[in-house]
Amino acid sequence: MAGLDELKVKIFADGADLEEIRRLYSTNPLIKGYTTNPTLMRKAGIDDYERFGRAALAAVPDRPVSLEVFADELDEMVAQGLTIASWGKNANVKVPVMNTKGTYCGPAIARLAQGGVLVNVTAIMTAAQVKAVARDLNPEVPAIVSVFAGRIADAGIDPETVMRDCKNALEGHPQAELLWASPREVFNIFQADKVGCGIITVSNDILAKLGTVGKDLDEYSLETVKMFHRDATAAGYDIRVAESATAE
Repeated sequence: MAGLDELKVKIFADGADLEEIRRLYSTNPLIKGYTTNPTLMRKAGIDDYERFGRAALAAVPDRPVSLEVFADELDEMVAQGLTIASWGKNANVKVPVMNTKGTYCGPAIARLAQGGVLVNVTAIMTAAQVKAVARDLNPEVPAIVSVFAGRIADAGIDPETVMRDCKNALEGHPQAELLWASPREVFNIFQADKVGCGIITVSNDILAKLGTVGKDLDEYSLETVKMFHRDATAAGYDIRVAESATAE
């Protein structure tokens, strides 16, 4: 298996902790961009959307940062998208593939893309959705198409197969990058690379596991056994062994 430095897929950090964004920017050269969403921001206790967005963009001025619109009406989505785009040249505007009524957001995507905004179309689950989005992108403007492979896997469906179909659906759109979203494990990074995704978003818990890539499995096995033994001893566990269990 290839090492992390041999991968073609770009790793974007996914989160809403401004200090963590700054730390990753200064210490981890693997991170090529950053994404967030209103749910992550709410969990992080962000109470001022614009202040956080502007601060995140300023913290990593030479790398893309995706910030999401949260309007439900298409005209308002466009207005919010144009506003977010004005906060910084590295802003990517996340637009959901549909609104809460299930209405396809293609007109909003098209208006933003035609206006030169770098859109990141999000919450996609199918190749059919990717095909629809592709028709509304501006072929002269870079874009990101985020397919939630992790949620596809949660539904019991092989995400690699779906992502390959999505990659094919973007043929003819060289400036549109397929993004593997909502990964569940480190191996998803290698799957995304094999499929040909341009980007994968990685949460902090998965980033913390990257040090295990390439680890010797016999060594890993021994470490695991030692962990179980250490924790059982530290907890003071005791099994009263019956005499009959030791008798020959």
